[in-house]
Amino acid sequence: MKNIFFLTCLTLILFTSCKSKNLYKIEGRQIAVTDSLKSNQSIEDYIKPYRIQINKSLDSVISYAKDTYSKRDGHLNTAIGNMMADAVYEESNPVFKSRTGKEIDFVLLNHGGIRSIISKGNISTRTAYSVMPFENSVVVVKMKGTKVQELVDYLVREQRAHPIHRLQIILDEELQLKSATINGETINTRKTYYVATNDYLYNGGDRMTFFKPNDSLHVLDYKIRNVLIDYFTKNDTIAPVIDDRFIQIKQ
Repeated sequence: MKNIFFLTCLTLILFTSCKSKNLYKIEGRQIAVTDSLKSNQSIEDYIKPYRIQINKSLDSVISYAKDTYSKRDGHLNTAIGNMMADAVYEESNPVFKSRTGKEIDFVLLNHGGIRSIISKGNISTRTAYSVMPFENSVVVVKMKGTKVQELVDYLVREQRAHPIHRLQIILDEELQLKSATINGETINTRKTYYVATNDYLYNGGDRMTFFKPNDSLHVLDYKIRNVLIDYFTKNDTIAPVIDDRFIQIKQ
């Protein structure tokens, strides 16, 4: 309380002092952070052991990729996107079920959220940070079937490889919706579904406005990056493929 009183008094004194001296403008200049700035050796020495430990942790091998996977390797679905959606379901569904007794019906992520390739060979913790450098976390939204239909309509319009799991969309020759199913069943507009996504999309990212309004929201406090780390750790080899979860049927 004394500290608050002291800071309040100090602020008033500075404001009064500045006012009495007719100070109306504050000027500054930008100092670019470049190699010309000399490092402080004492700070470098202090940070060094922590940097070594962090790098050691980030570079520790936790899995192996059988091939190189990129978000550009497919049109309507990609191997890396499929892997991410699968990982979110496999790692998040047990958490969600233990808290609610319910199951996640399907997963939707965003194509643009995949920020790096996964190169053939060893996968480290650093790989997960490269693929998902953002702080996005998993949320589960309870949505009416009518809102889920809006979600499907959005994906059909976009025709972009947004990662999905347990949702299958089939387009006809004219790229129009032929069928959409959740875990093999046609979408029921009178039913409610639990949809796992990330907080960025839930808040309208990538123009995905269909998540609101909704029946309820469950925040799992589980970062997508940590989902990937857990998934890689549990699977000593990953070999995702482009499949039929979002495809166009041609005659």
